[in-house]
Amino acid sequence: MSSAVNYEMVAHAAAFLAERLGFQPRVAMVLGSGLSHLVDQIPDPVAIPYAAVPHMAVSTVAGHAGRFVGGALNGQAVLMMQGRLHFYEGYSPDTITFPIRVMRHLGAEILIVTNAAGGLRPDFAAGDLMAITDHIFLAGLAGHHPLRGPNDERWGPRFPDMTPAYDPALLDLLRQEARSQGITLWEGTYAMVSGPSYETPAEIRFLRTVGADAVGMSTAPEVVVARHAGMRVLGISLITNVPQDFAGDTEDAGAMHKQVLAVGEHAVPTMARLLTGLLGRLTAEGSAAVGGQGDGAASAQPQP
Repeated sequence: MSSAVNYEMVAHAAAFLAERLGFQPRVAMVLGSGLSHLVDQIPDPVAIPYAAVPHMAVSTVAGHAGRFVGGALNGQAVLMMQGRLHFYEGYSPDTITFPIRVMRHLGAEILIVTNAAGGLRPDFAAGDLMAITDHIFLAGLAGHHPLRGPNDERWGPRFPDMTPAYDPALLDLLRQEARSQGITLWEGTYAMVSGPSYETPAEIRFLRTVGADAVGMSTAPEVVVARHAGMRVLGISLITNVPQDFAGDTEDAGAMHKQVLAVGEHAVPTMARLLTGLLGRLTAEGSAAVGGQGDGAASAQPQP
């Protein structure tokens, strides 16, 4: 099976963005449901709709604006995805992860992924933040994997190591920043299901049994592709609901999605402070503060 995405398509899209951005990003971010207003933290941002980027699919989900937003934030050159692409929208795994390839080609070394997730632990509450320490990529384990098909060595190795998938040094910087701001930061394992239906009670019990602390419909494919390309990754889940929130609810699932967006909007100030502070720590401590995870992984050679 050949991939629908190739190196030339990525290079074409990256060249298009590079011309319009006018800078090389060091940090790439993916903003999940309800978290799109984090882009407001960037002074004088450059915004480019996905629809304008060659070979780029568009986001079709409420709460996902569907554009790249770039600029300088607390000393770092940042490129944010204001909304992501999802498997449940009908896109293939390599289409979903195309923008990660593009941002890496532009020169981004670090990927920060955020998402809205359902909490699976009894001590979680809506509005909590969870640093992702590992993930369970159920769709990938079932064969819907973004690295399936011929491997292009210019991107990374045939069999990339995913231990650990999430950079320990970046995670430590995040812990430090959360402590300094008095923000409670949980840690745990994120499980990705394909969606778009929410989980049944039996599926929730299964996910808890296999060690998941939160569940969502994104993120894992992006992380796999980023690690394949030698990027360092940090992940944060915003817990927007817990299963008992909707126990016995006879309304359609639209009510839950509205809650996801509402909790995300409420959490934006806290998430913005945390991420902005983290970027400042990256600036202060330099590349050495996040070194190590990339060792042993083939790095892409950004050529915008």
